[in-house]
Amino acid sequence: MDGFFCRYGDRIQLKHLNLTVNDVEASREFLEKYVEMTCVNSRGKGFAAMFDDNQFVLTLMKGKDVRYPKTFHIGFPQESREKVDQINKQLKEGGYEVNSSIESHGYTFYVKAPGGFTVGILSE
Repeated sequence: MDGFFCRYGDRIQLKHLNLTVNDVEASREFLEKYVEMTCVNSRGKGFAAMFDDNQFVLTLMKGKDVRYPKTFHIGFPQESREKVDQINKQLKEGGYEVNSSIESHGYTFYVKAPGGFTVGILSE
């Protein structure tokens, strides 16, 4: 691995994404609870670095008046449709407004996460 990039043959794989959010703590807690990311570093209420099991790095930085385009989202693929439905149920029980999963480029649903961004949960 060279910095945030891994080279696989002639391919470069994305390994890092930074999101500006209006609430770092709430975003971090959401990602830990619902998509099993782990916070590996934080600085007060203004920054958190999150890792997944594949060493993807998602950093959260506090910003003001955060507005992403309507169609912007980050996706978290799951190993099965059952896992997608399980997360959907957990989010509903946690008080989030979540529609049922649908067939759309896979089995998927979207939810507005705390912090001002949208998350897609999907499986093939």
